[in-house]
Amino acid sequence: MANGTRSQPGDSRRGEFRAIRRRNSLSGIATFLLVVASAIFVMSVLFRVSIIEVVGNEHYTDEEIISASGIEPGDNLFFFDRFAVSSRVFAKLPYVEEFPPVERRLPNKVIITVVECKALACINVGDEYWTVDHNCKILGKATELELSGLIPIYGFDPGTLLIGEKLTEHSGNESQVDFLITVLTELQERGLAEQTQSVSFTEGGSLSFRCSGKYEVVIGWEDKVDHKFAMVMSVLGQLKSGDVGTIDVSDGATAHFIPNL
Repeated sequence: MANGTRSQPGDSRRGEFRAIRRRNSLSGIATFLLVVASAIFVMSVLFRVSIIEVVGNEHYTDEEIISASGIEPGDNLFFFDRFAVSSRVFAKLPYVEEFPPVERRLPNKVIITVVECKALACINVGDEYWTVDHNCKILGKATELELSGLIPIYGFDPGTLLIGEKLTEHSGNESQVDFLITVLTELQERGLAEQTQSVSFTEGGSLSFRCSGKYEVVIGWEDKVDHKFAMVMSVLGQLKSGDVGTIDVSDGATAHFIPNL
C-alpha cells in the first residue's frame, strides 16, 4: 500500500461548493453595486428641478424665498441638502418662523413651505420703530403702513437690536423680556391684540395695556399672568358698552373695575 494521504471525494465536492458560493457571492455584490450605480446615474441625469412652488408666504415674495433657499432650476431633485436650505432661509429671512422640510415631487418639482411670523408690536428707538412678533423676535424697521396695525410698547429700554434675534433689555433684565413675551402671547391667543392700543411698563416693572380705547388694564408684575388674563376676560364679558375705566388684576387674586368719573 502506498504511503501518503489521499483526497477524499467528499472533501473535493465541499471545496467545489465553497468556490461556487464565493463566485456567486461576488457576482451578487457586483450586481448590487451595478444596480446602485445605475440608479444614481439615472437620478443624477433625469431628475432635475424645473418647477419650484412656494406655499404659505405673505410677507416675502416667491422669488425672495426661492433665492434665499439656494435651490435653482437644473439642480438635482435628490441631491440638494435640505438642512442647508433650511439654515439659509432662517439666516436670510427673519419673518420665517417655521420651515418644514422641502418636499420633492417626481419627476422635476420641489415645494417650499414656510410659516411666517406676524409683526405684532413695535418699539420706538430714536426716530425709528422696530417690529417684534409675539415671541419678541426682532423683524426689522417698521414702515409707515405697518405702524397703524402694531401695538406700541412704552417704558421698555431695549439693548442692541439684531434682526432675527430675540429682543434684549438694555441692562440685561431677561425677566422683563420674558414678561413681555408672555403678555404679547396672551393678547394674541385671547383675541385682544387687535383691540390693544398700547402696552406700557412703569419704572418699577409693572405692566398695563390700553384696550378698546376705553379700558386701562393693570396686569402688575410677572406672576400669575395667565390667571390675570383669565380674570380680565371675565370682566370684559360683564362690562356694558358704555363703561369706561380701569380693570385692575394686579394682585393676582381679584379683579376690580374702577369706572372713570
